[in-house]
Amino acid sequence: PVSEDAIRQYISRCVVCEAPANVIAVHSQSLSIPDCPSGGWNVLWIGYSFAMHTAAGAEGGGQSLSSPGSCLEDFRATPFIECNGARGTCHYFANKLSFWLTTVEHEAQFDRPLSETLKAGNLRSRVSRCAVCIKNTGVAP
Repeated sequence: PVSEDAIRQYISRCVVCEAPANVIAVHSQSLSIPDCPSGGWNVLWIGYSFAMHTAAGAEGGGQSLSSPGSCLEDFRATPFIECNGARGTCHYFANKLSFWLTTVEHEAQFDRPLSETLKAGNLRSRVSRCAVCIKNTGVAP
């Protein structure tokens, strides 16, 4: 467990900005980085396809797969840390799960998925890649 100011180094920072044009996420369901749509779309960032997370009990959440928030730049099996109490004691909990899109071979896309066990160092080999794209409007921001 980590508490109070010591937690700062483990918490990512974010900025919410208004984009000058439409922004979408595209997912490949393979290890290949997908291309942005043709017709004037440019890559903002690439990442891993994040579907949702769970919390205590029946709690959980996620966002649309077209949302930029579904394409995280870094893959972590446990991307969340939970903080409780007035002192802000924080740590990872075993009952917090994250769900990521998996890679699917083209010829097996409509077959029943086969069960497999992935070892810690091999997780990225089965997580879909994604790209976040912005529509090129021809107007400088």
